[in-house]
Amino acid sequence: MSKNSLTLITETNKFNDTNYNDWLRNLKIVLNFENQGYVLDKPLPETLPEGSSPEEYLTFEKWHEDNRKVRSIILASMTNEIQKQYDRLEDVPSIMLRMKDVYAVPDRHIRYVTSKAFFGTKMAEGSSV
Repeated sequence: MSKNSLTLITETNKFNDTNYNDWLRNLKIVLNFENQGYVLDKPLPETLPEGSSPEEYLTFEKWHEDNRKVRSIILASMTNEIQKQYDRLEDVPSIMLRMKDVYAVPDRHIRYVTSKAFFGTKMAEGSSV
């Protein structure tokens, strides 16, 4: 991955167990810029079928290389304590699935909290509309 201003996003916004949705959004921005976002949710091919073409072999190798790079980016963008929980997992989809199960806040909950705060506000007495 080239060192650019986008990679600074993952360095300055480390995952700390309270910012999963923000961290994931920033991670996707960086990986999509690097054309590696597909690694997040598509299963890693474990073996290459016998008799595969050279093009299939190159695709297989690229997939594994991108998985290694993205895994490193993910682990580097976490606090040390959280890294220890995920450093034994080898493929990115496994890491992402476990993180989602543990840390993801459903969008419905976020909308509820935002709506509750919005509708709970009141206009000050005597102020104009």
